[in-house]
Amino acid sequence: MGLIVMKFGGTSVADAERIKRAAQRIVGKRERGNRVVAVLSARGKTTDELIAMAEEVSALPDPREMDMLLSSGERISCALCAMAINDLGHRAISLTGSQAGIVTDESHTKARIIDVRADRIKRALDEEDAIVLVAGFQGVSSTARNVTTLGRGGSDTTAVAVAAALGAEVCEIYTDVAGVYSADPRIVPDARLLRTVYFQEMLEMAASGASVLQLRSVEYARNHGVRIHCRSSFSESPGTVVLAEDDTMEQPLITAVTHSVSEARITLLGVPDEPGAAANIFAALAEVNVNVDMIVQNEPASAGGRAEISFTVAREDLRDARRALEALAGRLYTEMSAHEEMGKVSIIGAGMRSHPGVAAKVFAVLASEEVNIDMISTSPIKISCVIARHSVEPAVRALHSAFELNGADTIREEE
Repeated sequence: MGLIVMKFGGTSVADAERIKRAAQRIVGKRERGNRVVAVLSARGKTTDELIAMAEEVSALPDPREMDMLLSSGERISCALCAMAINDLGHRAISLTGSQAGIVTDESHTKARIIDVRADRIKRALDEEDAIVLVAGFQGVSSTARNVTTLGRGGSDTTAVAVAAALGAEVCEIYTDVAGVYSADPRIVPDARLLRTVYFQEMLEMAASGASVLQLRSVEYARNHGVRIHCRSSFSESPGTVVLAEDDTMEQPLITAVTHSVSEARITLLGVPDEPGAAANIFAALAEVNVNVDMIVQNEPASAGGRAEISFTVAREDLRDARRALEALAGRLYTEMSAHEEMGKVSIIGAGMRSHPGVAAKVFAVLASEEVNIDMISTSPIKISCVIARHSVEPAVRALHSAFELNGADTIREEE
């Protein structure tokens, strides 16, 4: 019997009826002859509610205790779903991340998986003939044996990591949308459902704001050869398969337009024009687990002058970034400014590698919409522009139309 890993997001288990629906879907796979492991997220807004509870009692919650608190949401989902599956006549067992063998590094609230010791899962599958439910988003640190969490969207990474460890046929990610679209359907109503997406394209899309899959889960899947199938929890639509690139196939010029409205830009003035200055600045950010996206450095006009560095971080990391950088004031820069209301729009497509003129068209389209570009970043298959947050939606619509991504294949969810 083939092994399938199924992952259900927070909206898919938000209330009792949806948990029962997820249980029925899991049981349906089991009754078709598959062995099944399901990874569940916390219900609905549970994680946000737990964060709010922490902030009610502490202005700066201890990261270790935050992980103890936040990991409870996924455990609740798994226990409830196991109850529902048992009521349907099938044996189910729920496991915490630690019990499932998810071993991470020591970084609280943003831990990375370093190993999956899946012996307990295998025993439940092989000896107990059970459906196994694994609490997503969490693990146990390798040295201190503390509970850790993997950051927002971490249940996707849990599911892919478990699928890789068990050699699953596929990792099915169930969400509240039908799959991956050529743009956010809330902004572009006739965005096209993509039947297949290459790993490299999906990596760029996730890094550029597409929220269907977490970036680290796509990296893990690509590195371990795990096939991902994004599907709807509420319909039988075919969804989107994320797979390895086939060099023999003709690739579309542009696959999707993605966006983010959660960017913040930091600018440091008066940076010494000398070796090691930038290294020390970004080392300080790394120390507090702040991921930096785009970086632009302006060289001084004269020898011995001072440089200017601008870079973007997630808005939720801005407080940590500023606190880390303040310790460097006077030594590595003279003035710091931050702009919170920033956004990012990106176009992604494997076909860009063999088609000149794409960047010129992007800039012309944004100019026609009177959108000013603050920063630009490129890769062989992506062009990203940092722009004002209020300009993001018109920019997405204009680029989606200009590259003719609109299509009739626009499946929508009807609950």
